Amino acid sequence: MLIILRTHDFVFRLFDRIFGRWVLGTLGRLIFAGVLLVYFLESALTKLGSGLRGLFELSPAAYAQILPKQMEAVGYDPTQLPLNDQILVYVGTYAEIILPILIVIGFLTRIASVGMIVFLAVMTYVDINGHDVASSTIGAWFNGETASPITDIRTLWGFLLLTLVFTGPGPFSLDYFWGRRIRRLRLPR
Repeated sequence: MLIILRTHDFVFRLFDRIFGRWVLGTLGRLIFAGVLLVYFLESALTKLGSGLRGLFELSPAAYAQILPKQMEAVGYDPTQLPLNDQILVYVGTYAEIILPILIVIGFLTRIASVGMIVFLAVMTYVDINGHDVASSTIGAWFNGETASPITDIRTLWGFLLLTLVFTGPGPFSLDYFWGRRIRRLRLPR
């Protein structure tokens, strides 16, 4: 039994020494790119207006997706929304574009991952309270179902993002590149 424990410890210490935390950060960003990047970018594109001007003049769909009950109350005229609600829609739309790209390229990865966790929380709140999704869509933990879009899937997304918050982006990232350059440029004390 002792030889099994020693072998176990040796193998996994070696594994940690070789792979360390860089594997989790690198794979986390790769998995995020493969699973979530297109999802968020396509969602953001539905919020943009047409042409280049659409970056600055969001479509009414953006307001209806992010503030469904408020839009209904103003007859689906976004110009009737208070300024703070309009700003919220712009911030949400730009966050849905910028944060995933930052994560994938590995620039400000930890901050972008925290931002995406907040974005997921707000998205979940809007889906449940604004769009009144069915309880089967919301789901519940420990119920034997593993495919509820909100409780199960978004929890896994959040865990992936938390992994990036705690481990960082790995060595194949702009964060790593810039961090090395800054350390080299520091003057000796």
